[in-house]
Amino acid sequence: MLKKVSVGISNRHVHLTEDTFKSLFDLEKLSCRNKLNQIGEFASNERVTIQCGEYKIENVVIIGPFREYNQVEISASDARKLKVSPPVRKSGNVKGSVPVTLIGPKGEVSLEEGLIIANRHVHFSLEDAKMNNIVDDQKLYIKVTGDKAGIMEAVAKVSKNGYYELHIDTDDASAFLLSNKDEVEVVEHL
Repeated sequence: MLKKVSVGISNRHVHLTEDTFKSLFDLEKLSCRNKLNQIGEFASNERVTIQCGEYKIENVVIIGPFREYNQVEISASDARKLKVSPPVRKSGNVKGSVPVTLIGPKGEVSLEEGLIIANRHVHFSLEDAKMNNIVDDQKLYIKVTGDKAGIMEAVAKVSKNGYYELHIDTDDASAFLLSNKDEVEVVEHL
C-alpha cells in the first residue's frame, strides 16, 4: 500500500492553446486567480461558455498555462445537461472525442473534437513514481472509508511537475461523499 493521498476535486474546466485563447478573448495571456497543487498550473480569472448543439454551460474556468491542444473536461452530469456522450479519457487524449463550441467575449471557436470526461487519476512526480515502483497509466485502487465507503479504480499519471494527489470529478466526489483535501488509501492490488 502506498501512503495516503489527498483528494482534489476537479470541476468542469478547459485547457486551451494560446491561439484559441486569443480568438476568444481580447487579451495576450491568462491571468491567475489561484495556483493549483500541480506545479506550474493555475485557475485563471477568464471564463468561457461551452456549447453542444443548443445546450450550454456558462462560466467554465480556464486552467493555465496554455497547452498544445484544446480540451474540455466535464462530468457525466454535465454531459447529460449538454445531451452528449463523451468518452472517459486520460487528459490529452482528445482524438475522436465529442465536438464542442467555446464562446468567449471576443468570439467563438468550434472544435471538431476535445470534449471528454477525464479518468480518475493519481498524480506522481517522476521521483515519487520511481520510489514507489509506479509507472504511467498503471491501474490503482482507491479505498474510501466513511458513510459511503467503497473502492474506485484510478490510473497513475506520472509527470515531471506531478504533485501527489488524486483527481476525481464532482460526480465521483458526491458518490463517495468526498471533499477536497480528504485523504484516501491507494493500493496497487485488491
